Amino acid sequence: MLARVAAVAVVVAAVVIVALLLFTGGSSYTVKVQFQNAGQLVKGNQVQVGGRPIGTVSKISLTGSGLAEIEISLSELSPLHEGTKAVIRSTSLSGIANRYVALSLGPQSNEKIESGGYIRADRTTAPVDLDQLFNTLDAPTRKGLQQIIQGSATQYDGKSEKANESLKYFNPALSTSSRLLRELVRDRVVFQKFITDSSHVVTDLADRRSDLAALVGNTNATAAAIGDENAALARSLDLLPTTMREANTTFVNLRSTLDDLDVLVTESKPATKDLARFLRELRPLVHDSRPTIRDLRRLIRAPGQGNDLIDLAQKTPRLADLTDTVFPRSVTALQKTQTVLEYARPYTPDFAGWLTKFGTSAMTYDANGHYARIQPIFNAFQFTDTPTGPILSPRTGTRLGGLETGQSERCPGGAMQPPPDGSAPYRETSDFACDPNTTP
Repeated sequence: MLARVAAVAVVVAAVVIVALLLFTGGSSYTVKVQFQNAGQLVKGNQVQVGGRPIGTVSKISLTGSGLAEIEISLSELSPLHEGTKAVIRSTSLSGIANRYVALSLGPQSNEKIESGGYIRADRTTAPVDLDQLFNTLDAPTRKGLQQIIQGSATQYDGKSEKANESLKYFNPALSTSSRLLRELVRDRVVFQKFITDSSHVVTDLADRRSDLAALVGNTNATAAAIGDENAALARSLDLLPTTMREANTTFVNLRSTLDDLDVLVTESKPATKDLARFLRELRPLVHDSRPTIRDLRRLIRAPGQGNDLIDLAQKTPRLADLTDTVFPRSVTALQKTQTVLEYARPYTPDFAGWLTKFGTSAMTYDANGHYARIQPIFNAFQFTDTPTGPILSPRTGTRLGGLETGQSERCPGGAMQPPPDGSAPYRETSDFACDPNTTP
């Protein structure tokens, strides 16, 4: 029996708790919001944050200063913080009691607004109704607006299906316009600069309106000339698809070329850091080289036949045909004479000395010019067949000192007495074919 009474008591307590939650809603958080105009707001309208309902309007009253005081009860996002703003909005333009209160929450770092606190009128915005907007217009303007509306009705009379079809594209247009406006707001500094620069452009165009009028006239003349050549333009347009296809292939190949060019640009960056200074120093050279370049241009191409490098280049293939057999033989001959020239090259001073000394034989001259003394001598000397080969005088029979035979391997400079510095006789290499001991 005691257990049954306890069970009944538990059920009754649960029913009481549920009734309190359902009919009292727990503890309520309220805030009083002041507006200049309640704007057809009624009790029970929603309170929203970001389009989500978080409470309702519980009371509407009037303050002593003539402001509309709206009491809102919140079930979520409470408490509010200082800096919260409130706006009365409408769900559509055609309704009357279809308003709601939209809140923009303040930073949570600000002070909390206690239950029963206020959001003052400086933080609220009242709605503007259509009749208020129309009341700002004078009678002729309202009449013109009425005519616009009536004319729109006449315009769409019998064309409602086409109008509905066009409205399908209205939403994408609005969404793209919304994105465009968001980008403009994000870059408002750039947009303001664009507006300012556009103003300057328009001002400059106004200052040059005579030139602009001439430009329009010339454009008209150009368009007329293009119209006169419409046949040629049509042919050009016929060839344009083929040109575009070939250009497409070219651009596709250009992409891979640009990828390879990126490597070249990356590698050339260290070399181009001093390029500006190099170009500054190169400018005087370029200026001074203009006459040379002009002469070089005349050298490459000059009026007439057979007088410039282009004519020479044109005759080069014929020259190549003629020298096809001569040049290889010349190369072979030069290769074979290289060893002879290498052997004779060190004897150049001896040969030059012989020429200069031989020239002294005709050094003397008289009134008739240079002359040479020539005296033949016969049987002045005789050779013996001794091993040393001395030269004997026929009169005395004695050996003449310093005269010897068999001197066929004399080194360069070996025809003179050896100087103290040992510079002669000269051997270019240790294996040079000469006898350094063969000296006077």
